[in-house]
Amino acid sequence: MGRKRTIQMTESDMNRLEKLLEMLEDDPKVRDKDHLMLLDDELKRAKVVDPRNIPKDVITMNSRIRVKDLDTDKETVYQLVFPGEADVARNKISILAPIGTALIGYRAGDTVQWKVPSGEKRVKVEEVVYQPEAAGDFHL
Repeated sequence: MGRKRTIQMTESDMNRLEKLLEMLEDDPKVRDKDHLMLLDDELKRAKVVDPRNIPKDVITMNSRIRVKDLDTDKETVYQLVFPGEADVARNKISILAPIGTALIGYRAGDTVQWKVPSGEKRVKVEEVVYQPEAAGDFHL
């Protein structure tokens, strides 16, 4: 997959995601601990940015993004949410889903890839349709 680039994340997203990981690490009901480690790795390599200074094309929590599947050319709009708000029928994907973990911190124009049982999945971030911080919705 090559070297991963540095991603950007708001302070508030970082704090909430670190707390989420702490809660889940010791939860015996969580089966996919490897996936939690992937999210932890993403957090460790992220550059933390004040929410007021995050570029408007960076995917933050609660952002809506339009992505193109590079294998099928199908475009989909997703919203990246915390686990309790996930709703597949409404394209609200959890940060704990592989695609959610893969997308956080990337920007419009980036190609994002992650492992799936059949190999690797690749999408291009076509547009950040809505970003809370750009809309003035700060969680400070």
